[in-house]
Amino acid sequence: MASGTRRHRWASVLAVTALAVAGGGALAAPASAASQQVSFPTHCIPPAVAGIPPIDGTTAAKITVSNESPKVGDTVTVTYTVVTPAASNPTDIALPADIMTPSGKVTLGGAQSGSVTVTGPKKNDPVAGKAPFPSFSMTGTFTVTSPGAITLSPGDYNIHTSYILELDTPCTVTNQPAPVSETVTAADSTPVNTRAITLGSASGKPGDSVTVQGSNFTPGASVTLAGRSGATQTADTATVTADAQGAFSGSLVVNDKTTSGVVAYEGAAYSTDKGAGPAAYTVIDNSPVPPGSQKLTTTVKAGTLSMTQAGDAVQLSAVDFGKGGTSQGALQTVTVQDFRGGPAGWSLTGKVTDFTAPGGKIDAGKLSWTPACATKAGSPSTCQAGSTGTVGLSGATLASTPDGTLTGGEFTVDAGLSLNVPAYTPPGSYSGVLTLTLT
Repeated sequence: MASGTRRHRWASVLAVTALAVAGGGALAAPASAASQQVSFPTHCIPPAVAGIPPIDGTTAAKITVSNESPKVGDTVTVTYTVVTPAASNPTDIALPADIMTPSGKVTLGGAQSGSVTVTGPKKNDPVAGKAPFPSFSMTGTFTVTSPGAITLSPGDYNIHTSYILELDTPCTVTNQPAPVSETVTAADSTPVNTRAITLGSASGKPGDSVTVQGSNFTPGASVTLAGRSGATQTADTATVTADAQGAFSGSLVVNDKTTSGVVAYEGAAYSTDKGAGPAAYTVIDNSPVPPGSQKLTTTVKAGTLSMTQAGDAVQLSAVDFGKGGTSQGALQTVTVQDFRGGPAGWSLTGKVTDFTAPGGKIDAGKLSWTPACATKAGSPSTCQAGSTGTVGLSGATLASTPDGTLTGGEFTVDAGLSLNVPAYTPPGSYSGVLTLTLT
């Protein structure tokens, strides 16, 4: 799998299954996290003019979002649908269509706290006297401020009617907070480096000048142009200044015969965050060959960052209904090959969905791992295993290698898996999806 970008993203889906009780039958299909309808006790106060006491009933509701995987800084639209209100028309008077205006709150939890104000349009079907209020939906927005899993629960709501009189029927959640109906998993909003360079020519003689054009650099920044011999910077450098649009055009005289590429960067040294390249460049050595000699040349080509895995399914050990306990297994071995030959390291991360079965669920936060990583002899980089701990919806690092002067190599990554199954989890075959991403 080849890529022309400086950063490579590889996604692998590994199904992880756990049997909640021995003898459970066929495995359930992996399921992604999704919003679900929940029910909760509600205390509603009819308008005083109705002359009836408060109503203690049950509300059925569902929350949906415009984006289940936002980044920090994104705005998410929330829709709070009251499927079955706890309150009814408090009067004997039939209410006509389009006189109800609902409003309410959605409670945030997990990685971000607070509430979202939601409102609905003045729209409804006719409601007979003393009949239940119809279903209605309300929308609002919130800005993601923290990475991780953010839960959304239905909150208090109010039904305002505008017919003969302006009346309110407020309904509050009896036991705060209500059950979670939706979860979004927010990622860090790390800026993507879009700096890029192109060369006027791909080769030249020693001492030739090559034109370097750049884009998407910081406007007004001082940019260093430099030759590279593999992962090492040569003595050939030049400085240009990016214009108001972050673009530049400059020249670099290339003398070093070992030059294999050209880079451009802001700051004191090249980095993948503020640099671009290397763009391939070859010095054509036209030095005369002495009599009786033969000039020998070869090329070492840069490869790609890739990964493979030994399989795509893991069977965890069974636990008993009523007792619960630890359901254990091992990750299918992942092999990472870094044949890019540059300065960048890599990171292998994973995140898991909730484990689901008909009639039951085990939260993603119940899965933990113990990572291990081995480096093949002769590799320039050394693999570092991630920390032991929870995987969850927001994910964790399985293994990585650091940036360096020259990176690369072959690595094998493993992990012990442990799913903490609560006691009295409904019997059945539970499955979740563990997604591995290599960058």
